[in-house]
Amino acid sequence: MDNLDFRFMDFKETVENLILRENSPLIPEAIDRLFADIANINRESMAEIQDAQIEEMAVNLWNWAVTKRAGLVISEEQKAKLWHIACKLVCMCGGSAASEEAIRRQILMNMKTGKGWVDIGNAVIADQFFQAAVTGLEQLYVTLMQRSSTEVHMTLQKIAVESDLFKVLSYQAEAACAQGDFQRASTCALRCKDMLMRFPQMAGYLHILCYNFGVETHKQNKYEESSFWLSQSYDIGKMDKNSVGPEMLAKVLRLLATAYLDWDDRDNYDKALSAINLANKEHLNPAGLFLKMKVLLKNEIANEELLEATMEIMRFDVSLDFCLNVAKLLMDHEREAVGFYFMKIICEHFKSSENIGKALLLHIEMLLQRKEELLAKEKIEEIILGHQTGRQLTAELVGCLHNILWKKAARSFEVKNYTDALNWYYYSLRFYAVHQTDLDLAKLRRNMASCYLHLKQLDKAKEAMTEAEQRDPTNIFTQFYVFKIAILEGNPGRALQAITTLEKLLIPEDPEKNGPPTDKDSPVMLLSLAAQFALENGQQIVAGKALEYLAQYSEDPQQVLTALRCLFRLVLPRVSQMPESESKKKEMDRLLTCLNTALLKLSQSFNGKALTPDSRANEAQWFRKIAWNLAVQCGKDPVTMREFFILSYKLSQFCPSDQVILIAQKTCLLMAAAVDLEQGRKAPTTFEQTKLLNRALEQIHKCREIWNFLKETGDFSSDPCETLLLLYEFEVKAKMNDPLLDSFLESVWELPHLESKTFETIASLAVEMPAHYPSIALKALKRALFLYKTKESIDVLKYSKCMHNLINLLVPDGVPSTELCPLEEVWGHFEDALSIIIHTEGYPETEILWLMIKSWNTGIFMYGRRKYVSAEKWCGLALRFLDHLGSLKRSYETQVNTLYGELVEALNRKKGSLFNEE
Repeated sequence: MDNLDFRFMDFKETVENLILRENSPLIPEAIDRLFADIANINRESMAEIQDAQIEEMAVNLWNWAVTKRAGLVISEEQKAKLWHIACKLVCMCGGSAASEEAIRRQILMNMKTGKGWVDIGNAVIADQFFQAAVTGLEQLYVTLMQRSSTEVHMTLQKIAVESDLFKVLSYQAEAACAQGDFQRASTCALRCKDMLMRFPQMAGYLHILCYNFGVETHKQNKYEESSFWLSQSYDIGKMDKNSVGPEMLAKVLRLLATAYLDWDDRDNYDKALSAINLANKEHLNPAGLFLKMKVLLKNEIANEELLEATMEIMRFDVSLDFCLNVAKLLMDHEREAVGFYFMKIICEHFKSSENIGKALLLHIEMLLQRKEELLAKEKIEEIILGHQTGRQLTAELVGCLHNILWKKAARSFEVKNYTDALNWYYYSLRFYAVHQTDLDLAKLRRNMASCYLHLKQLDKAKEAMTEAEQRDPTNIFTQFYVFKIAILEGNPGRALQAITTLEKLLIPEDPEKNGPPTDKDSPVMLLSLAAQFALENGQQIVAGKALEYLAQYSEDPQQVLTALRCLFRLVLPRVSQMPESESKKKEMDRLLTCLNTALLKLSQSFNGKALTPDSRANEAQWFRKIAWNLAVQCGKDPVTMREFFILSYKLSQFCPSDQVILIAQKTCLLMAAAVDLEQGRKAPTTFEQTKLLNRALEQIHKCREIWNFLKETGDFSSDPCETLLLLYEFEVKAKMNDPLLDSFLESVWELPHLESKTFETIASLAVEMPAHYPSIALKALKRALFLYKTKESIDVLKYSKCMHNLINLLVPDGVPSTELCPLEEVWGHFEDALSIIIHTEGYPETEILWLMIKSWNTGIFMYGRRKYVSAEKWCGLALRFLDHLGSLKRSYETQVNTLYGELVEALNRKKGSLFNEE
């Protein structure tokens, strides 16, 4: 049956299928559909169905609802809807000609359906059914009167109808009260009250109903309505003393008195007093006595009458706690004279009670509240003496006494009366001396130490903190006061130890076991105070450590940045004067960590509301400059220098991108890339080298983006940035054996602004391990030599060095590299060098000598290869270089000429068949 779909069934079919189901998720849907449909159904729309069938369907639906609600298959609301449907169906049948049985059924169903709607909070719908029930009762009454044959029978029938009418009226009162219709609710209730003469057994029911109405309206602050209902509840309750006991009557009267009291109208205070007196007469209860005291205080009666009322209380068997509550009430209403007198009576009355300490403590507290400090001190001395002589307070009361004393001391401390605060702390200390359980002695000693410090009594403060540290060394406040004392003593070592211990206490030993992180406000606040205190007392090193911890643990970005600013102002002058050492390295690492913290906080606040955009930019600008200056100071530590430059770059990203910032960013990235390249050259493994080169390449690309944008903002023709980026990127690609290296260089060769030095650097990098691109080096050196020669005035020294590198590349170790370059072209380069030597002054003599030796060795190499003509040619070139030597000519002339002569003789002997040079 669960496969059935109620959407495609008519009303009758839906009802029939519903009552056949035991349990199904489709039941709520079917009930809602029937409830929606019943509003549009009348007898005409169901004309094809007989009355008997409709009644049977309604009764079955009603009974099914009762059964399923009992089995918790449907809710109270669903049951009310089903009764609503069944009742509407039944009421369609019969009309004015309905039988007595049908009318009775309709009345019953209307009453129960209305009550069902009231119980689930829909009094508006309920009213419809209650009205229908009343109409049905009237119809039934007429029918019964017409059929009654005797007066006795008529009376019985009338009583039966009125009994049902009583229930309907009570239900209507309930519905009206739920709707806030006091007039209608009270009218219905009073009609029920009038009917109690005939139905006395209903008095208890009506009494509770009115009481409930009184409770609800009191909760809604409708005190006038509440007083009406409670008065009615009391009056009705008195009619049935058998079922309504005096305790309940007293309860009603106490609430009535409370309603009059809460009404807050002086005219009602007398009514409240009458009600509570009557309640206490019905049944005496401590709550009644206490309420009477409240009423009397509201009435502002004279102290004499009030004292008489308190004495009346003592005649009853009431508890100590109750009496103390009355005393508090008197004091709260500023009846000190009566309150203090009553306290004396209480203490005397309960002097043998084991809980008398409660009264004594309250008495002390009341005296202190009224600034009767001398009397309070006398009481405290009495308690201490009694405690020492056997009348000991319980541990709980000892704690309460300490609390009273500490609160009084704290108030004195707040107004800077430190001596008075110490006096109250001494009372607490005396109690600790007697009591074996030191509940919070360390905290007491810390509080006393704070007072001593304000009074400039350093020795006493130190003594107090010695004991506090012994008892509670892991308390953050203990370490804070130890820190303050060490600062005042001029003991920076001890102060550093205390601040370090305080920092360790901020870190849980096992975060998983400790659960969620605790509130850090107090520890962070102490770090801030510690830094300030150290600065005020000239302890800059200690202050720096406190500021460092504050920046580490504070979750307030602005507080962190302020602490770091202060820290840098303290540390930078000292660090800048330190010689290069391990100590300076540690300080630099520390400052690096601090700058990283600043960067983190700026990043966090970027998405929050802690910093405005302008303040964030200002903060970033300040820290950016600090990072830059520290980078400049790290010339001998390139790795650390790089970190500072990178931090400066990252911090600058929070600043407006003007020209100054772009230049700074460009420089930072260039320096970082340069360091990574240098470290890559020294890397011990290929993996590390690749990592460094990739990082450098990333910075080069970022820098090129900035450079391209920067060039649009002004004239940067003298800036070497573009050249450096080119060289850096070439080095990375060459050493990583980039397959796109040649395509990268194609655009380089065409650049018009490159100088000879740039090409020389390219040549050097092209053959620097692990790179090996001699052809690129050759091309670069040729381009460099060409540029040297095209200048109006040739720089002989630079030219000679470049030529040296080119010759060395082409003729390594005296062996010409014919694969790289034909021998004729090599000869041409020697000739070019000789031409410059002949036509230009200042060519370095050592370079001329080197060229001579290089050409001579080449000739000898040719001789060994039986290339005699080439050998003579190259050796002859050596003689031509010899002619241009200066002071060195005499040293080499004889030797070279002799060797050349021997070479010529050997060549002459080999001329002929052997002279077959290719």
